[in-house]
Amino acid sequence: MKRILPFITGGLFFAMTASAVVIPNPLGYDNFHELLFGLARAVGGLIAGLGTIMIIVAGILYLLSAGSPERIRTAKTALFYAIVGISIGLLAEGIVYLIENMLGA
Repeated sequence: MKRILPFITGGLFFAMTASAVVIPNPLGYDNFHELLFGLARAVGGLIAGLGTIMIIVAGILYLLSAGSPERIRTAKTALFYAIVGISIGLLAEGIVYLIENMLGA
């Protein structure tokens, strides 16, 4: 019993001091809804930026293809997926809003 008593009293002391600690909100969002929209905005911007870079890369691939049908097809595919990526990036907030409405949140 003498070995267990320090653990019990230490645990009670920790529980009493931990209840007085206030942790500030590091993200600045008040609820989960705002957090989702903030994440969608950030990720959407990142995806749209990378898509823009991929359009430039696809243009360079097309210029360097030298008439090779396989390399032209690769450049066109890269351009198509870059445009799809930019579309998804720009619609990210709308997609989150649509899913929230479908779930009834």
